[in-house]
Amino acid sequence: MADRNKDRGFAGQIILVSAPWPLFNRPSIQLGVLKGYLQAIDPSLKVSCHHFFLRLAEAIGYPLYRLLSSEVWLAESVYAALLYPDRQDRLHRFFNRQARRRSKKFKELVNLDFFGLIKQVKNVSDSFIEETDWTALDLAGFSVCLCQLTASLYFIRRIRQRAPALPLVAGGSIIGGRAADDLLATFPEIDLIITGEGELPLVRLINHLKAGGRCSDLPPTDGLVRREDSRAQAAVPFCQLSSLETLPRPDFTDYFELLETFASEKRFFPTLPLEISRGCWWRSAGSFVLTQERSRGCAFCNLNLQWQGYRTKNASQIVDEIDQLTDKHRVLSLAFMDNALPPKKSRDIFHELAGYRKNFYCFAELRASTGRQTLENLCEAGMKEVQIGIESLSSRLLKKLNKGTTAIENLEIMKHCEALGLKNIANLILRFPGSDETDVVETLRTIRFARFFRPLRIVHFWLGMQSPVWQNPRDYGLLAVYNHPYYKDLFPEDVCRRMRFMIQDYRGDKMMQRKIWRPVAEAVKKWQKDYEQLHSKPYAGPVLTWHDGQQFLILRERRIREDSVNHRLEGTSREIYLFCEHRRGFEEIREKFSSFSADKIKSFLSMMTTKGLMFEDGGHYLSLAIPADQCRYSGHQLPQS
Repeated sequence: MADRNKDRGFAGQIILVSAPWPLFNRPSIQLGVLKGYLQAIDPSLKVSCHHFFLRLAEAIGYPLYRLLSSEVWLAESVYAALLYPDRQDRLHRFFNRQARRRSKKFKELVNLDFFGLIKQVKNVSDSFIEETDWTALDLAGFSVCLCQLTASLYFIRRIRQRAPALPLVAGGSIIGGRAADDLLATFPEIDLIITGEGELPLVRLINHLKAGGRCSDLPPTDGLVRREDSRAQAAVPFCQLSSLETLPRPDFTDYFELLETFASEKRFFPTLPLEISRGCWWRSAGSFVLTQERSRGCAFCNLNLQWQGYRTKNASQIVDEIDQLTDKHRVLSLAFMDNALPPKKSRDIFHELAGYRKNFYCFAELRASTGRQTLENLCEAGMKEVQIGIESLSSRLLKKLNKGTTAIENLEIMKHCEALGLKNIANLILRFPGSDETDVVETLRTIRFARFFRPLRIVHFWLGMQSPVWQNPRDYGLLAVYNHPYYKDLFPEDVCRRMRFMIQDYRGDKMMQRKIWRPVAEAVKKWQKDYEQLHSKPYAGPVLTWHDGQQFLILRERRIREDSVNHRLEGTSREIYLFCEHRRGFEEIREKFSSFSADKIKSFLSMMTTKGLMFEDGGHYLSLAIPADQCRYSGHQLPQS
């Protein structure tokens, strides 16, 4: 294990690095938050953040970088070729296979000069390494998230060669848990790994080094995995902030200063990453209790492994943060990095934010249970894109996914997004282990009703280490769990034997899953094609709308290459349809319209669902048309960034 020379003393020189391949048009929130926190705790520290991924994106070109960073196996293969030069021919073949398997936009990568790309990436990376005096530093930290593993390992190995005594620390969402133990055992260049949240463990490490300590004599410390801990049976406990309200504003100065050094044609308006909360309120017990987690949370998800409990900033804190950062950096595009915005605080935050009268362009992830009023608050503050946690259009499958939502809830929020002009880039998970033909039939049925709204993106299930499915494989029909076989192309055999990687694979019902979900994939492609045609003209408007005549209601459905189809509802039929603007149970409808018999009401609802104008799920009904006079449809508006 490397150690610094104790005679040199601690000068407070710290460098934090984010390697490729995060999105290049936003700073690393991990680096920005850590820098802001460290310098607030100890102003004597000189913390330098290197958002190196931006530097590489500028060098190889933003379009190519964007393409590579959107696919984990393509991204990881580039630095794997630098990490293991003797495997470059194999990695070239692997890169081409992956490019061919992807959609049409990746086909151009098949003819890419892979070895030329590797050489260019090496030159840019090595220039950064060589121009930095690593021996003058007291600590170097690396943020390692998805697509950053091989790149971070390459930087760590090369820096270790130049500065044998420099403490090198890594942390991040894909190297937590037992992966941290394996990484330390396999890569001796790494001194310590931060598991879980980084602020408190990093401060404790810095204080230890400042007092003249070394990595080798660091006592057992929560949140810091030492090499000797990797041989222990018990996992190192987390060490995290009890409240986010003590966090200072993140510091993204280094990112913007780097961007300013580029030629004018290479500059752009970045997106600011922000966080309101940490953890997942759906998975959490609802209060910050480290040892009493409920058995909740989505079955496929492993995004919250770096946190325990759920915490949020207060409304005035986040609003002030946004106001100050947008003023400082002169940008208006914001991306909220929360796994899902907090349901109770979001309305207050975005209502207050709207009062600043800035034309924000915001993106956030939301749960499907988010109400219409909250969505309206978000829109008033500048929310333009959202990723709703849809995942499935089958209530039966949603139970298996442990989403806590239903198909009719999903359709309702898709409808609200359509009406408000919110671009919803939600996913539809196919091939979930244990799903069956009944789930497929339910999904195909729901797609027929969902065709009026923005199509979902197909995502094939992948197994994440430490997700509920991974932890309970037998419950989902998994017969064996192991590293994804693609890692054998990225890493030598001995590394694959010793490491547990974040992306896992399994033996089970995969062949059956591919077969039964094929019709859904075809239905979604048709949905996407039809929706695109119906919106090929700017501001074409929603597909299905209602127009109120007070005594009657006209439903207008736009169709491809056909005249619009109109339906007229009068009297009580109109009132029932409007009452079901939000999903309603049958008993609720019958009670509201008690002067009509249950049979008549049921007959009307059945007719409307047969025509595809209302959706029924579990005895609940939802009108699918959007009020024409309330539409805020914005066509194919592009982000400011």
